[in-house]
Amino acid sequence: MSTATLTSKGQITIPVAIREALKVSTGDRVEFVEVAPGRYEFMAATASVRDLKGMFGKPRKAVAIEQMNQAIAKRGAAAR
Repeated sequence: MSTATLTSKGQITIPVAIREALKVSTGDRVEFVEVAPGRYEFMAATASVRDLKGMFGKPRKAVAIEQMNQAIAKRGAAAR
């Protein structure tokens, strides 16, 4: 188990083994996600939005930009 010490400025140094496992380096963002009361998961927030491609499979049918814009406008008008 790796440990770190909190500084007076609220900072910690992530141990090398953890940085390597998470593939994070200087300037990368990390997230703290509460998984239970008082328990958090620490994870890299470095994934690109491109990594989401294909996550939901192929669309059933193609939708044109114009159709998307009309649907957005219709929904926005209904919300008023």
